[in-house]
Amino acid sequence: MIAAAVACVAAVVAAALGVALARARRGHRAALGERGWLLERERESAARTAVDAERARIAAELHDIVSHNVSLMVVQAGAAREVLSTLPEEAAAAMGAVEAAGRTTMTELRHLLGLLAPAQDGSEEPYAAATEPQPSLTRLGPLIDRFAFAGLPVEVRVSGDPRPLPAGIDVTAYRIIQEALTNALKHGDGGKVEVTVRYAEHALRVEVLDSGPSVFAAGTGGEAGPARAAAQPAVDGAGRGLLGLRERVGVYGGDFDARRRLGGGYRVRARLPLDRP
Repeated sequence: MIAAAVACVAAVVAAALGVALARARRGHRAALGERGWLLERERESAARTAVDAERARIAAELHDIVSHNVSLMVVQAGAAREVLSTLPEEAAAAMGAVEAAGRTTMTELRHLLGLLAPAQDGSEEPYAAATEPQPSLTRLGPLIDRFAFAGLPVEVRVSGDPRPLPAGIDVTAYRIIQEALTNALKHGDGGKVEVTVRYAEHALRVEVLDSGPSVFAAGTGGEAGPARAAAQPAVDGAGRGLLGLRERVGVYGGDFDARRRLGGGYRVRARLPLDRP
């Protein structure tokens, strides 16, 4: 009797343990499934965020490329029209610059748009393989020369100890100068522009001062010369460019300021930290 009772109790306990073990296994599988679902959702969210960030970057690059090159093309075409009958050689040189800027713009646009919609047969080459080197402060000279050729006098000052910069900060500093000079070319009246790049111990500082009347924010300004009058665009275009620069600088924890100067003209100033943790 006792042996039978013990065997019965053991059987009941074993059955209960089996049921508990099965429930535990089902709970574990359910927990794993839920965790996998959550991880998948997190991966999808991270992928969407990365796509949105990349699209914003491409949009900013498209604005920089189109605004810069098309502005140069408009100014050069206007200058060529003014001197076509009196200075044919200068007019031909200006039209050559227009053609070169147009070709550069189309090349850059083709590769940037290729990032958004690559060829189905995979024939589209990598962006970095077929284009010019990445914009950098080391290539500031050719940029200044293009604006000087377009009729914008630019003076450049570099202080501190120039040194290699993180790629993102280097490109951002170049774009700040490019955008500020483009707006000065479009909105200025021939006044001189001063570009200052200062390599401090813990930060890179960039400043662009336009000495002439400006319509960056006000929508009014001095009369532009004949060659620049045709290049006068809507004011909000410049605002979008400056907003994009502010966002770029913010990515690196820097400070950005763009405002009209009391004595006339416009000032664009940025500080990009070099030792951000």
